[in-house]
Amino acid sequence: MKSPTAGDLEDCLLAKVHERRQQVSQIVEEVQRVVHHLTAEISHQDLRFQAVPYSDTYNGNIKVLAPSQFLVTIPVKGLAGYREAREQRWRYYTLQGTRLSCPLQDPEGLQQWLEVEQFMKSLWQWHEADVNIEGDIVPAKVLQVFRKLVENAIGTCHLSGKVSMLTHHSAVWVAVETATGQVELELVPAVEIPTAWSAKARWPPCLRRWPSRQRVECIKSFGFALLACSHYHWQLSFLQAEQVLLEQLDEDGGCRRKCLRALRQMKEDVWCPGRRPVITSHHLQTVLFWTCEKYPRQKDWRVFSKAFLRLVRKLHKCVSQHFLKHYFVRKSNLLRSANSGDLDAVAQRLALFLKNPQISPP
Repeated sequence: MKSPTAGDLEDCLLAKVHERRQQVSQIVEEVQRVVHHLTAEISHQDLRFQAVPYSDTYNGNIKVLAPSQFLVTIPVKGLAGYREAREQRWRYYTLQGTRLSCPLQDPEGLQQWLEVEQFMKSLWQWHEADVNIEGDIVPAKVLQVFRKLVENAIGTCHLSGKVSMLTHHSAVWVAVETATGQVELELVPAVEIPTAWSAKARWPPCLRRWPSRQRVECIKSFGFALLACSHYHWQLSFLQAEQVLLEQLDEDGGCRRKCLRALRQMKEDVWCPGRRPVITSHHLQTVLFWTCEKYPRQKDWRVFSKAFLRLVRKLHKCVSQHFLKHYFVRKSNLLRSANSGDLDAVAQRLALFLKNPQISPP
């Protein structure tokens, strides 16, 4: 059988990419309507949470991690004028209200505490005991409040036949029935901080040619967010900054975004399929950012086949080593909590592909 050429590989991949984009676009539209309906009711019941608007174009609150797995950030209201904490202090509390003999573990990597006093303006509701312990806004407490609001909103909005709670998670997950099948959404309350850049994100390092200094300042101007994902610590998120970086990738006429779409297609079809993939679109995006930094010149992104295989090799290295640094917070490993066996299986499939690049699995 004749081996596929580089042109064949590109044509087949990009045809599949086009088909996927149409399918995902339809799913996103359905998901958007459900999310807007639910969050409008939640905001009506508790003014600390904003409704996620419906958008005919890109919706920055909805991140497609895989065709059946979405991350939806729910902005909170009533916290403005963020500033970094002025001093460190020990915490001895628990979620149940008891006292510990030893302090809670300090946040690591992408995590941080969040004190209500870090905001120049705050609604009195953020000082209430349902979300606040000893001056800290505690993500687990916020999630407890938010989970009840979601459960109530599903009934109030008459969505019980379309939306169901997934109860085996500490976070808030719902399953949504769409025309093409079931999609799982993680609904995450988010403190958006557009006025500052996190002190933990010491980016960019010196002597980097990509992105340009002007582009860096533009990206930093979008700030960051803090997500309620764990018990005591908030998780740093740079979804908007990352999206701006993505949108401006190919102003020099390169094929970076085309390579990312093709990489995502192969990941979903061959290397890491399934409803809860160990490697998500966010991991692939991070691999692309690191590769762009290492290969900043336009000539490195002229030929699709060479650029695509370069990305695959970088992905294989990261997955094999179980190590992928977050692009902005470089002390954080995005694969730290991933299942080792799942990563090894993906690494094997990537290695097979690199030996004989083709669309279908051998």
